[in-house]
Amino acid sequence: AFAVGVRSLSLRRAADRPLPTTVWYPATGAAGAAGSARTGAAVAEGRFPLVLFSHGLTGLPQYYATLTTRLAAAGFVVAAPAYPYTNHDATTKNFADVTNQPADATFVIDEVLRLGQTSGDPLAGHLDPEHVAAAGHSAGGFTTAGLLAARHGARLRAGIVIAGGSMGTVTTPAASMLFIHGDADPTVSYQTGRSAYDRLTWPKAFLTVVGGDHSAYLGSGRDGNTAVVATMTDFLRATLYGDVAARARLAADGTSAATRFEQHLS
Repeated sequence: AFAVGVRSLSLRRAADRPLPTTVWYPATGAAGAAGSARTGAAVAEGRFPLVLFSHGLTGLPQYYATLTTRLAAAGFVVAAPAYPYTNHDATTKNFADVTNQPADATFVIDEVLRLGQTSGDPLAGHLDPEHVAAAGHSAGGFTTAGLLAARHGARLRAGIVIAGGSMGTVTTPAASMLFIHGDADPTVSYQTGRSAYDRLTWPKAFLTVVGGDHSAYLGSGRDGNTAVVATMTDFLRATLYGDVAARARLAADGTSAATRFEQHLS
């Protein structure tokens, strides 16, 4: 595991679309406790895949810090924007604006990758633009699915939809997909996630949190959390790093008293 650094970016796609973005990344030094990150820490040596993470309605990137820091510690740069009209602190809220978030996410991916090629930036030389994924929870899961539409998702190699469903027609079969959903979700029905999963004909996997609600399993120590984090991490390691050992662990990662796992990833 890597130590984890964190920085903030003031991004803006348009005058009315500010996208303040938190970036967690593998850092130099000894790995800290799960969920810990050092502001401004030096980036670890190496080139790392990029994962775009999208929050849910009235969420914020920091609400998912326990998860995003775990991913950064596993060797990923994680960029998480606060979407302009659906984040917790938005002055004007418009939940229908979720349909504009895939374009926001694409913009953030482009901007972060640009930093990887900008002389003098801490990320310069540390990003692998050929290995990019997207993940998100709830409305962020729908945003992730929307990213895989043709005009947005051509560069994506993997997607993770947590407690979400489809947004339009997914047309990027190069991107392996992982769905995670509680089968007692009262907010986004389990069938919504299953329907999106069932329509895919390319590599995919589904992790069911048995008795899981909309989000509790994302919390450290909660039922299903260990399996969720392990499955997400090894799925991204397998799809973005080509990590054969991680691919072999997936079945065990997702099988527990609180979860069941199915896959069609070959």
